[in-house]
Amino acid sequence: QDEMQKIRSQSVETVRETAVGSAETLKSFKSPVRTIARSGVKVTAVSQNAVASLIELQSDMLTSAITAAALRLERASRADGIVDLVRDQIEMIPASRDRMVEDSKRAVHIFKTAGRDLRGVAANLYEKVVDATEEQIPEVKVAKRKVKTAVRKTKARARKVAA
Repeated sequence: QDEMQKIRSQSVETVRETAVGSAETLKSFKSPVRTIARSGVKVTAVSQNAVASLIELQSDMLTSAITAAALRLERASRADGIVDLVRDQIEMIPASRDRMVEDSKRAVHIFKTAGRDLRGVAANLYEKVVDATEEQIPEVKVAKRKVKTAVRKTKARARKVAA
């Protein structure tokens, strides 16, 4: 009867310890989940800023293209002949090229900034979640095994067993 009581109380104690350990583990998940959620918000903000900048760039590019096309048409309407028309159009090529190069530089700058910001968010997330998790993991101790050696029966012992 005492043995049964002892086994019962040990079982209940083991279940309690397991429940407390599980509760602590669940509580420890709150911080990484919050960190990941905040990082998601930061990623959304970075991508939203990048898209807004790209839309603004696209708008500027369209406006300047329309303005350049209107200017080309104005100059074409004032040309006295084919030679003047071609010369005026050729004179406008460097300005168009410069505008396209500048627009490309702006686009590259937008993508570089977004990439740098995303890298910062990822590094911050890694630092907070992975490094914190590694600190909480207890070091695993490896027990040394005893090597079993083969036991040889002596001739005298073998004779005793056979007899």
